[in-house]
Amino acid sequence: MNQRAAEVVVMVGLQGSGKSTWVREHLADTHEVISKDHWPNARRRELRQRRVLDDALAAGRDVVVDNTNPSPDDRAPIIAIAREHGATVRAVYLDVPLAVCMARNEQRSGRAVVPVVGLLDARRRLVPPTITEGFDRVDVLPG
Repeated sequence: MNQRAAEVVVMVGLQGSGKSTWVREHLADTHEVISKDHWPNARRRELRQRRVLDDALAAGRDVVVDNTNPSPDDRAPIIAIAREHGATVRAVYLDVPLAVCMARNEQRSGRAVVPVVGLLDARRRLVPPTITEGFDRVDVLPG
């Protein structure tokens, strides 16, 4: 009996672009949501994320990685783990202007507020995802 390959969805976009909202509306019922934001006080959040991703895929679950994932270097370990498990890998890129993200960020409160320097750093590092990185599919959602 052939088992369906798991899917890994890698969210890409600036803070405030709507990634988490999109995940809640489109994937939360079908995919395990993994985000470094789930462990704000953990040391070595990147390693923890990789371990959680590896465990979810080993269990055959579909996964969405909901972080900014701005650069190919940030996305490469996720793609590599997915490939080790024979999973398909899709990028969902929310291409939202910086001004919109900044305005949304200003509406946040508490720990959800991203320092402006963090937003600007993510914008500086942002490279739109491409198939050549190893994705099976790249969906670009304009903002």
